[in-house]
Amino acid sequence: LNMNGIPFLGAILKISRPSKYGGPVMTGTKTWQELTGQRLPVHAFMDMSAEEKINRELFIGNTTPEMTEAMIREFLGNAMIQVGLNTMPGNPITACRVSGKFAFIELRTRKEAASALNLNNIPYLGAQLRVGRPSKWNGPPDQHGNWEDILAKYMAGELQLPSAAANNAPEQQQQQQQPIATRVVELKSMLTMDDLQDENEYQDILEDTTEECSQFGSLLNVIIPKPGQVGVTKIFLEYATLEEAAKAIQGLAGRTFDGRRVEATYFEEERFQRKDYA
Repeated sequence: LNMNGIPFLGAILKISRPSKYGGPVMTGTKTWQELTGQRLPVHAFMDMSAEEKINRELFIGNTTPEMTEAMIREFLGNAMIQVGLNTMPGNPITACRVSGKFAFIELRTRKEAASALNLNNIPYLGAQLRVGRPSKWNGPPDQHGNWEDILAKYMAGELQLPSAAANNAPEQQQQQQQPIATRVVELKSMLTMDDLQDENEYQDILEDTTEECSQFGSLLNVIIPKPGQVGVTKIFLEYATLEEAAKAIQGLAGRTFDGRRVEATYFEEERFQRKDYA
């Protein structure tokens, strides 16, 4: 219990007895900061009250059985980071618990919880997740949009990542921090050379990738370079629209494949047309 408040990967871990605990009340415990003399990071706080927790908790609806707590936390956290809805580095979602066809997530701060409401209607694994306040929340109505609104603003350049907004570097450096959206998605760390040696296995991978990635929109081309070709072990997806490519990045980035964390980024359309897959 004395480890309550210990920082880990940009989050402040909360360690306490579960709500159903019926044993004696422990006295004399301290927070990690009190034990070590460390200060809380900027924007962080330690308020363990139920009243404060409800301000940082959100309801997630339309979940499916294959969505685990870790998957939901990772996917929604990555989505927030992608469009700049987080206020500090690291995953803004500290906890997730699944209960049947819905789940609850807990954010680091009130501000990040309010920002996360903009994830409402985000597509994930063939479902559109509902993101809102839990039924027991009785605060004032929130002013927020849906995922479609945020994604459109992000792609139009109307949203800016916190790191870029706080940086007074030249415009060229800011553009490097925010990649240009295209209709082509590049996937890395999904394949190895061994996966591509057998032609039958190669065709299976091509078919499975096409089927899986078609859920994000109209998939025009799937390119998987073979051994000896430029870009081997990468996968390239060409979609009909920018919106569909953005959905694919949100749905695929951070997922694991055979124990490897998949990287999903935009790829220049001109290079794709030239078959420059380097």
